[in-house]
Amino acid sequence: MDGNGRWARRRGLPRIEGHRRGINAAREIVRAAGDTDLRFLTLFAFSVENWQRPESEVNALMELLYHFLEEERHYLLENRVRLRCIGRIDELPAPVAKRTRSLIDETAGFTERTLVIALNYGSRTEVLDAVRSYCSAVIKGVEDPDQCDWERFSNHLYTSHDIPDPDLIIRTSGECRLSNFLLLQSAYSEIYLSPVLWPDFDREEFQKAIECYKSRERRFGKTGEQVSAPLPATAQIL
Repeated sequence: MDGNGRWARRRGLPRIEGHRRGINAAREIVRAAGDTDLRFLTLFAFSVENWQRPESEVNALMELLYHFLEEERHYLLENRVRLRCIGRIDELPAPVAKRTRSLIDETAGFTERTLVIALNYGSRTEVLDAVRSYCSAVIKGVEDPDQCDWERFSNHLYTSHDIPDPDLIIRTSGECRLSNFLLLQSAYSEIYLSPVLWPDFDREEFQKAIECYKSRERRFGKTGEQVSAPLPATAQIL
């Protein structure tokens, strides 16, 4: 969800104001996704690299995140939206980690829709954690390296079991890179690049991405065979 800082700078506002407006955009897109048949929506909220930002900005982001989770609790419960988080949650400030895990537990029984928030997430970090997990399973005799395939290994990723690979990845603010996001899971994802800064990314822009996806043909590396999806089941925004 990129472009908050540039949005604020262009208006002569502090960066934190851009992040506040970005929270409002996130809230609107969560609801826009709820008005479609989209079953999984992932928001890349905070990366492992974001800790390198000024301490004051990081603290402000954590406070905004905490209040976002507090304010969204009613919506998630009322609309039966399950919350899942990917990333090293335990390294977040204690109040944020506690609020996150509490809401995950409260919504765990919902199956209709899932909101995934990537927090303290980085794809390379995820791969390293998955390798450690897989090696541990081998030592315990749970995994056989001679039988290792993608399905077995992917069970050790943060997205294991219940979060499918993304059909659609939306990149905002004119950036043309994946920025260490779901690098393994996005092998066959459709990518939509939007020039719109995240605070200005609204329902209309979201629908543009959906319509663009619907016009594409997906081959998954095959020839002579095309798979068309009328609507993505999973969309990720970074």
